[in-house]
Amino acid sequence: MSPTYTAGSLVNARGREWVVLPESASGMLVLRPLGGGEDDVAAVFPAFEEVRPAQFAAPSPSDLGDQRAAGLLRTALRIGFRSGAGPFRALASIAVEPRAYQLVPLLMALRQRTVRLLISDDVGIGKTVEAGLIVKELLAQGEASRLAVLCSPSLAEQWQGELREKFGIDAELVLASTVSRLERGLELGQSLFDRYPFTIISTDFIKSTRHREDFVRHCPDLVVVDEAHTCVAADDAQGPASSSTSQLRYELLRRVAADEDRHLLLLTATPHSGKESAFRNLLGLVRPHLATVDLESPAGRARLAEHFVARKRADVRQYLTKEDGLADDSLVERTAFPSDRWTKDEPYKLTPAYRALLDDAIAYAADRVETAGRQGRREARIAWWSVIALLRSMVSSPAAAARTLETRSESAAARTAGEADALGAPLTRDSSDSDRLEGMDVAPGAAESEQGDPRLRDLAARAAELYGSASDAKLKALTAHLKSLIADGYSPIVFCRYIPTAEYLATHLEKKLGAKTRIAAVTGTLSPQQRLERIERLAAEDADDPAVRRVLIATDCLSEGVNLQHAFDAVIHYDLAWNPTRHDQREGRVDRYGQKRDQVRVITMFGEDNGIDGKVLEVLFAKHRQIKKDLGISVSVPDETASGVTDAVVEWLLLHGRQGTQEGLFDLDGHQESLDRMEREWNSAAERERTSRSKYAQRAIHPEEVAREVTAVRAALGGSEEVRDFVLEALRDLDAQIRDPRDGSGDFAAQVGGTPAGVRDGLAAVLGGRIVEEDREIPFRTSPAIGRGEAALVRTDPAVGALASYVLGSALDANTPGPRPARRCGVVTTDAVTIRTTLLLVRYRFHLTLPSRTGERQIVAEDARLLAFEGLPSRARWLDDDAAAALLGARAAANTHEQLARNQITRTLDGLPELSGHITEYGVALAADLDASHRRVRKADTSDRAEIVRGLKIVPQEPADVLGVYVYLPQQPAAVSAPLVTGAEA
Repeated sequence: MSPTYTAGSLVNARGREWVVLPESASGMLVLRPLGGGEDDVAAVFPAFEEVRPAQFAAPSPSDLGDQRAAGLLRTALRIGFRSGAGPFRALASIAVEPRAYQLVPLLMALRQRTVRLLISDDVGIGKTVEAGLIVKELLAQGEASRLAVLCSPSLAEQWQGELREKFGIDAELVLASTVSRLERGLELGQSLFDRYPFTIISTDFIKSTRHREDFVRHCPDLVVVDEAHTCVAADDAQGPASSSTSQLRYELLRRVAADEDRHLLLLTATPHSGKESAFRNLLGLVRPHLATVDLESPAGRARLAEHFVARKRADVRQYLTKEDGLADDSLVERTAFPSDRWTKDEPYKLTPAYRALLDDAIAYAADRVETAGRQGRREARIAWWSVIALLRSMVSSPAAAARTLETRSESAAARTAGEADALGAPLTRDSSDSDRLEGMDVAPGAAESEQGDPRLRDLAARAAELYGSASDAKLKALTAHLKSLIADGYSPIVFCRYIPTAEYLATHLEKKLGAKTRIAAVTGTLSPQQRLERIERLAAEDADDPAVRRVLIATDCLSEGVNLQHAFDAVIHYDLAWNPTRHDQREGRVDRYGQKRDQVRVITMFGEDNGIDGKVLEVLFAKHRQIKKDLGISVSVPDETASGVTDAVVEWLLLHGRQGTQEGLFDLDGHQESLDRMEREWNSAAERERTSRSKYAQRAIHPEEVAREVTAVRAALGGSEEVRDFVLEALRDLDAQIRDPRDGSGDFAAQVGGTPAGVRDGLAAVLGGRIVEEDREIPFRTSPAIGRGEAALVRTDPAVGALASYVLGSALDANTPGPRPARRCGVVTTDAVTIRTTLLLVRYRFHLTLPSRTGERQIVAEDARLLAFEGLPSRARWLDDDAAAALLGARAAANTHEQLARNQITRTLDGLPELSGHITEYGVALAADLDASHRRVRKADTSDRAEIVRGLKIVPQEPADVLGVYVYLPQQPAAVSAPLVTGAEA
């Protein structure tokens, strides 16, 4: 009969040691390798395979390490933990080290039975990471089993990459372009959302009635909604652009949120649209009662604070300081956001030939609108959208103008005026809704028929003759701005409105910016994956040459969804958008956490004499910038408001022709109403944003609570300084070539071509084979925000994990060939002690019973601790935790006699049984501390949430494993001559 093994016990099978997991059943053991992760779990059947009890072997006195052995082994062990015993199950198994402020939404989530949060942190703070932490934690705790992320098509691949690379969640993309392939793999009657537990769903896919109904019926128990403000509409929303799409999404989310047991995370940097009802509708999705709660009362704001977090960069740039209410700044965390953007508006004037072309185009447009107005409403709307397309393309570039003049208008096929608006508006207006970016960079058409108008054909021919900086003053001005930025060491992105403009710039800028400048264009002609690949190729080209600069020319297909802060640090708006929010989206690609420059430069080009740009800049952008200056954040102008202003500009231009290009917009009769309405609506939006961030923002979690948990996490898993020291020392010991600039940043680079094969293989698997095979420098950076081919000096970085795995494995296997940085034993003669002192590295295993909505969940977790005592094991005087940790910094003051070292370590190892009582007691106390930590994080201050902690239980598994034993001897005068153990060995 096979012996019975309890969860947490050690067994030996298949030539290695394993930990028995709670999922084991009669006749089957579910095992995890000792020190391994969840991905290494295996099932073993004792009836068919040999399984026997195992006990962790004591260290060997013949395998002595140097003075750094204990610290290296301890850090390697802690980095390898993927199932820590603390209350945050996810932090040990993710590939990103969250900032302390990013733990706030997680703490809020853990105090709710069903998680409902509206996360409205500013752009670039890290809402994706905050949501990912909550998602990973809920999945790890068994509180959720399936996930759906709803986002725009342009953001889908970024979400997929973030979840996979940072959180180990492999989600399937459900897009209009992938759904046919996914449905072919379904069984009869099976839902897509049952077949794939983790999905990222684009909002264009969910518009289909069939797919929408299927999603609602089989909706996962955890839903994340990105850009949630686009999924609600004000109760009085009007117009086809504002109501139909938002209303459709809102109805979908109402049905999703109706299930009170479904976790729901809503993400948006702009929760307000200027209308109270839209904000209330958004809150109603979180909790129905929030839609009507009195937010002017302290009680109402307190109820909202449990579900709503909204912070600006200034709120978290320095966090956990005395200003936050802490006793001191010992835990302060500084986040390197760029400072305020350097911005400048740069005008240009048209050349005489371009001026004449634009005048003739305006004259043609005025005639066309006047003629169509006499033909009927449908014809008038078709003409209107064709004219806007013509004028916008004309001021973009001669290439865009020629393409538009030769192409039939999309609205020409409309059968009604409303259909003409639906077809024409998306291609000619700049919606703040990121859903509408994909496919919107094509040059719109202006012709009414395939044959075209002779006047249009003539204008197109004249536009084609204006290619090049001799006739195109805008191109000439851009070249000068780029040369200036490049000379100052910047790598800019040039944003254009249309594909022909981007291609035109890429062609004409080639070889104009110097031999050290690399140029690439990315437009909607490429798939999202191809765009990423082209950007990566540009970033990697001559990456080893610090003098190389890069210029990326892009349309708005990149203004959302792709983070570019690692390779670029400046933005030029070549084409002025007709909605300031679009500029914020563009600039947000580089001005965000992880940008290495303290100052991002932004240049906005505008034609001061083309009749359009100057007025849009004067009205829309001036107001936008003033609000941002007052609040410290951007407030979106409603799409319909921006459109009203730009329509007024075009109407005046058509009415007054060239004279209109010189007039001031505020002096125009007949359009003041549009300007006044814009002023009112925008001020309303700004006031609501100000109110939400001053009155309603997160107050449920005090910084002291965050500080306490950060301290506990660092005690269990280690901090960034420990990781940096470990990586640097381990790589040096493993014969890597290190280049440490010592510039205060903490960054360094390593070439690993000379390290053991096991190290190279592990790093190649996570950084790429070519980097290791070609012995390129691998940058190790103190910032967790890194680019491809770099490693972050945080415990959860895959490269750091690979190095720690090798160090730990080689320490446990004395037969490992080559250098072994860590050893399980050591004897050090030091002036850091006055009496013989011993340091133990002990690994504890705990059996956790965690309550959840679906029942109790059984988990086996690990923790590593340092224990120290003075004297011999038989008369041990135990030191506190701080004194034990301080021994890691002890340095050898003299060599140690080899025989003395062996005698001392042997005596200690022989006395380990006498220490077992205290080691066990320490484990019991540690279990009690962990229990208190779990209860504190899940603070249940009301009876309806008491079940969050009911049934929680943490039991230590005996015996604990003694991984390392290190003896520190006080320095004594040498009495005899004998072989010595040097500081490099003792």
